[in-house]
Amino acid sequence: MQCLGLSCYGMFLQTLTAGWDELECHRVFNFLCELTDLPRKMQTVVFSKPGNARKLELRIRLFCRNVLFDHWTHRSDSAFWLTRILKPWPMVNQARLLYIIFGPISPQDGQVVWQRMIEEPTDESSLKGLADAIKLLYDTGIKEWTADDVISLIDELSVVPREWLLENNARLLILSGNDICFTFMASKAVNGRTTELAKLIVFLALVCEKELYCMDWAVKMMQRVCKVFSTSTEKNNFLQNVANAFACIIMEMLQSIMSGDRDEEDRIFLNLFHLVHAQANFHKEVLYLTINSVST
Repeated sequence: MQCLGLSCYGMFLQTLTAGWDELECHRVFNFLCELTDLPRKMQTVVFSKPGNARKLELRIRLFCRNVLFDHWTHRSDSAFWLTRILKPWPMVNQARLLYIIFGPISPQDGQVVWQRMIEEPTDESSLKGLADAIKLLYDTGIKEWTADDVISLIDELSVVPREWLLENNARLLILSGNDICFTFMASKAVNGRTTELAKLIVFLALVCEKELYCMDWAVKMMQRVCKVFSTSTEKNNFLQNVANAFACIIMEMLQSIMSGDRDEEDRIFLNLFHLVHAQANFHKEVLYLTINSVST
């Protein structure tokens, strides 16, 4: 969604500040905040229940996208302005603002759709903006953002407004790229969250199956994560958890089909169809990997 006036203002700002140093750009941002009362508006939306201030959420999104983000040719410039927006706030509020600015919107009125990630599996277009913003913070080397900061932000984002479906979480990680995906999963491994990690592997495989991505990518990601564990026992327990997670999630889907209404049954049955194929293709790649390592 575009606002012509804000878009022109954004192009003017980009032309005006081209080549300026960081301190001067800080002053411009502070001036914009005073002029538009942006911090107060953000405070209102982050402390309101999601969706209670829909028009204000939309105004913040339009201003940030059209004025501060959409016209820069260098990613480092976009990362600078995004950092100015997010960093004054605690992590939980950063995640809320990130969703408001880059999350999915309704095609009818352009307003933020808060229930999209928690009600049903979503598509790439709903997550691409969030993934691109996360990559911006991770890849541009801005000193205010460490890898741990970005991983914590993803963790907070995955419960906005409530806990996401794991499939949507997995899709976001895939769209965010190999390095972010691995770092996120390695963090869970280091912190002993192996059951949660195993379920995530299952849903990475499911997304690969649905989107016709190479299944060996999911297997190689699991292989990389295995190397994070320091002992053979830990690795074996993790692999057992992955096998158990496939079985448990398939059984959960079967139970949902048996107890659900007709429309829900059709959706879950299709998901189950993809998951069974994902499991077969995932284990096929594991077997290929095993045979090839034995042969060499």
